[in-house]
Amino acid sequence: MTQQYDLPDVTGLTIGILGGTGDQGKGLARRFALAGHPVIIGSRNAERAQQAADELGSGVRGLPNAEAATAADVVIVAVPWDGHKATLESLRAELAGKIVVDCVNPLGFDKQGAYALPVEEGSAAQQAAAVLTDSRVVAAFHHVSAVILLDPEVDEVELDVLVLGEDREATDLVQALANQIPGVRGVYGGRLRNAHQVESLTANLISINRRYKAHAGFRVTDV
Repeated sequence: MTQQYDLPDVTGLTIGILGGTGDQGKGLARRFALAGHPVIIGSRNAERAQQAADELGSGVRGLPNAEAATAADVVIVAVPWDGHKATLESLRAELAGKIVVDCVNPLGFDKQGAYALPVEEGSAAQQAAAVLTDSRVVAAFHHVSAVILLDPEVDEVELDVLVLGEDREATDLVQALANQIPGVRGVYGGRLRNAHQVESLTANLISINRRYKAHAGFRVTDV
């Protein structure tokens, strides 16, 4: 039986998603909007942001990244890895004081499939923390299939989300946000120094999905 912990009430929090025009960001935006949260999709291109928001409906708004970051209570970073650092550097002021959830997986691809890329700071989440020194960086949502998030036939997304960070209040809040998606459970996974293997594990999931033609996720046992 799962042991229950008291988590904060996150009802009504506005969620901004930087990189929300990509499948992962758009999928998370869709699920949080369905859960009743005000959602803002951010993009470098305001027109693309609004187009993605219009596709989702449910009151989702589209704004340029800086405006999305300013207006949101919690910001999820779902930008491509090659633009990760530059995007965050450009938004230091807008993200100051906010909980920033990094779900970026630094991966490369070749004929043998996906593989983890080395990151100077150790992981994408640690890079985010190094750049955003005035923000509360949390790592989460790395292993959620965009295909499942976007699938209108899937009512419950059956998986656990590992949540990592230095700040208990922030990780509790992100666990509670994960729990807003039906079927998903947020599970504390350690400090940011342990984010590398969580991000890298996505390469293994991609291999599983290709072999078994699936959209696999993870469950943590005995918790």
